[in-house]
Formats: sequence, C-alpha cells, structure tokens
Amino acid sequence: MHARASAKLTKLAGRFKCEVFLTRNSRRVNAKSIMGVMMLAAGLGSTVELETDGVDEEHATEAITELINDKFGEGQ
Repeated sequence: MHARASAKLTKLAGRFKCEVFLTRNSRRVNAKSIMGVMMLAAGLGSTVELETDGVDEEHATEAITELINDKFGEGQ
C-alpha cells in the first residue's frame, strides 16, 4: 500500500475510538499507525484481514471496508 492510501486509511481509523488492526501474512499492525500500515507492504491484490474491537467497531469496520472497496478513492 503506498503512502497516500496508507494515510487515508490511518486518518479514517483514527476517527474511531475502537482498536483497529490489519493483518497480512501473520504480521499484525495498528491501523492507526501510518508506519505500521506501510510496513504491511500490502499491494494490489493482497489479502488483508481487518480487526476492530471497541464501542464503535461496527462503524469502523463498515467505513474502512468501504474505503478499501473503493480503492481508496483512486479508482485503480
């Protein structure tokens, strides 16, 4: 995932009170950390697991899933 997409994801994740994690190939990172998200090296076609835990976890899951499915608003 490149810097712009990582920034969009971490900014969105930061809006929620719940914990937000991404996992790829057994590497689990805090999705509110841009460095962590970039270190996943999740390029196009990668499979990433989203995990949320907390008071607004359902809203976070929906919003982040929508961002990912929208290809981070970049249409690629």
